Amino acid sequence: MIELTKENFEQEVLKAEGLVMVDFWSEKCEPCKALMPSVHDLAENNAGKAKFCSLNTAGNKRLAISQKVLGLPTIAFYKNGEKIAELTKDFAIEDVEAKLNELA
Repeated sequence: MIELTKENFEQEVLKAEGLVMVDFWSEKCEPCKALMPSVHDLAENNAGKAKFCSLNTAGNKRLAISQKVLGLPTIAFYKNGEKIAELTKDFAIEDVEAKLNELA
């Protein structure tokens, strides 16, 4: 998982070729922390399908808002710099995996 910041978001996500999955999370978000181990497992098990990144919104609020992330946890999928899908709040890791398989 690539840790994103406002400094590298454009390069790693918006200028990337192919599919990129971004996990938007925060230390104060209990559902985010509960989901995180599963997200990391998903990234390891599907390494060839997409680039996997995470963004802690606590230090990057403006960036999250600019990406229209209004609730946590949010998993967003980008392809060639454009957001093509998003799962937010009430979803399970199985939903993320299904969306990944659909888009990959």
